[in-house]
Amino acid sequence: MNNFVFISANFPKTYYQFPKAWKQIGGTSLCIGEDPYDSLSQELKDSMDEYYQVGSMQNYDEMYRAVAWFAHKHGKIDWLESNNEFWLQQDAQLREDFNINTGDKTKDVMRYRRKSNMKAYYEKAGVPCARYHLTSTYEEGKKFVKEVGFPVIVKPDDGVGANATWKINNDKELKDFYKQNLPTQYIMEEYVPGYIVSFDGITDQDGNIIFKTAHTFPEPIMDLVNQAEECLYWSEREIPEDLDKMGSAVIKAFDIRGRFFHTEYFRLSEDKPGLGKKGGLVGLEVNMRPPGGYTPDMMNFANDINVYSIYANMAMFNHGIYETHRPYYCVYVGKRDGLDYKNSDAAIYARYGSNICMHERMPDILGKAMGNDMFIARFRDKKSMNEFASFVYAKNEPVKGKKSK
Repeated sequence: MNNFVFISANFPKTYYQFPKAWKQIGGTSLCIGEDPYDSLSQELKDSMDEYYQVGSMQNYDEMYRAVAWFAHKHGKIDWLESNNEFWLQQDAQLREDFNINTGDKTKDVMRYRRKSNMKAYYEKAGVPCARYHLTSTYEEGKKFVKEVGFPVIVKPDDGVGANATWKINNDKELKDFYKQNLPTQYIMEEYVPGYIVSFDGITDQDGNIIFKTAHTFPEPIMDLVNQAEECLYWSEREIPEDLDKMGSAVIKAFDIRGRFFHTEYFRLSEDKPGLGKKGGLVGLEVNMRPPGGYTPDMMNFANDINVYSIYANMAMFNHGIYETHRPYYCVYVGKRDGLDYKNSDAAIYARYGSNICMHERMPDILGKAMGNDMFIARFRDKKSMNEFASFVYAKNEPVKGKKSK
């Protein structure tokens, strides 16, 4: 298995490491994207054997011709993957059309693309999850609210991230929701009080988990997007026992093979009748791709490993090779433009330079959810991690007589 087609390997910027890792173990790395070759990073240019530029990656005919060109020139395509939720269905269709027998086909993808479909697999794994209703009319929505109470959460049944997701708190907001001309099917769920934790990793081609880790998200991504909150989350040093058990059961229920996985759960902040006691876990969503943004790199920094190499070895040899003692917490601290931060980048580096792993201006497409400017740093203890986040987020006192932002 030598020929791997990587879809959009230039986004996020560190995804060049997927074709790089494949090439390093003797594979042929073939990349498709929209950007001109000359605009690609040198790291990506050095990581691939050939690049095919298309006018639009949403034009299936162009994508088909690109894969056909690679197949004509290099022979049978063994793997094709974007590792990006936006392209999962297109990836699946290309695998079907080119008889690529690794990776999910369209029927497989639909198990975890639609949020309503996920519920049955959570149930199969013995995981409680929020009651839901596929929206149709105001009358039906009101009937559902009568059952579960306000607030409720509404979001596209088939959607990426927290786009077009919001909380409905009362009947007026419910009526306003149904007055909209919605472009797609929405799902309405009962509100679950708590914060989000994730169980993430990689399975081999037989469905065995070969790498796993956990992350904590103290603020819901819905609030980060809708209220422009600062984005903070971190890789845990140890996976909580209940999360490990529940997450492993979910991966088994979905029968995930040869993929990254990112599964999300609420950690209840109070008792919730029908779902569990305070501190318990409730299933939220599954995404069969790496966690978003630079989280794969956080996995590397936290564990002193290379998940891109683990994935490549899984695809080539069906096993992963790594050792880790889980030595660090790794934290993502996303800052927002327009806020009056007390400590400059120079001051942050002066105090925490040895801990900082990455400092980047985020692409606009990710900035809404993850902040405009970010630091990733690692620490051996949570207290030091929290002190770092507090230092980065510290604000100047508002000038007397002026309103602060």
